[in-house]
Amino acid sequence: MKLNAPQLGKQLKEELAPVYVVSGDDPLLCGEACDLIRQACRAAGSEERQVFDVDRSFDWAQLYEASHSLSLFAQKRLLELRLPSGKPGDAGAKALIAYLEQPAEDTTLLISLPKLDGSTQRSKWAKALIDHADSRFVQIWPIEPQQLPTWIRDRLAQAGLQASPDAVELLSARVEGNLLAAAQEIEKLKLYCPQGQLTLDTVQQVVADSARFDIFHLSDAMLQGQPQHALRMLQGLRGEGVEAPVVLWAVSRELRSLTDMAQQQARGIPLDKVFSSQRPPVWDKRKPLLRGALQRHPADAWERWLNAAQTVDEQIKGQAPGSPWDGLARILVEAAGARLPL
Repeated sequence: MKLNAPQLGKQLKEELAPVYVVSGDDPLLCGEACDLIRQACRAAGSEERQVFDVDRSFDWAQLYEASHSLSLFAQKRLLELRLPSGKPGDAGAKALIAYLEQPAEDTTLLISLPKLDGSTQRSKWAKALIDHADSRFVQIWPIEPQQLPTWIRDRLAQAGLQASPDAVELLSARVEGNLLAAAQEIEKLKLYCPQGQLTLDTVQQVVADSARFDIFHLSDAMLQGQPQHALRMLQGLRGEGVEAPVVLWAVSRELRSLTDMAQQQARGIPLDKVFSSQRPPVWDKRKPLLRGALQRHPADAWERWLNAAQTVDEQIKGQAPGSPWDGLARILVEAAGARLPL
């Protein structure tokens, strides 16, 4: 059975399932979901906890032995299986399926996984974890940039802090993409706000710029028509040591798709048909982003930026003058809708 993070707390109050699977890429949100499960196990009387970190040399027989051995000191137990690769291999897949067929009595199994892609979710072992009646599969979704201010406002309220809108906005900008930093900064801010009132000045003085970005959110900022945000993300990626070829790969990938779709649209093909003809087809979640970008610029503009990306590639290789970072910045801000002088 699939659950989202808000549903998990309610489910744990109703009953404790034999198996929990927490899947996601954000360390804070995944860690907090696992903490809720651990707390529920302790409240139900689990006094013994065993943790298994799975790597290539892991012996899956340990899971069977641990689940079938009798505890001398506790009636109920928590077994934790941490699978950072998200790939148990053939032996692990068989062990997980076998465990689900006969879960250990008075035992809760907590499995930690990264986000599983679509093909992995269709595998036999993953489908068993998701669909089995004794399993609760908790999918942890990332906090999108537009959701971050609300998340921070709620988090501040939980910490007993009331913040002005501009304070929330600045805090969101400084910790975007880094929820661990956000949680740490909020705990720190409690010390500076004994009266529970958080102001813009306090955020400016106390909170460091801990934003963390990824190359895919950079492309989204371009599609959303946010040139300033795209520039800030580009600067953040460069500051984090991400190499220009990696950024160029993500931007060029998006530009190639947009150029192809814009050319099809210019030939009179309906946009929904254009989306479905892509390989793989465009996700429903991304269709509004792409539709807005394609409405903002004609096909020849996307072709021009794709050619500019080729120039950036030559700059990276030392075959053309100029800075590749400047070239990337120009592509991003122009594609996002800002007008720059020639």
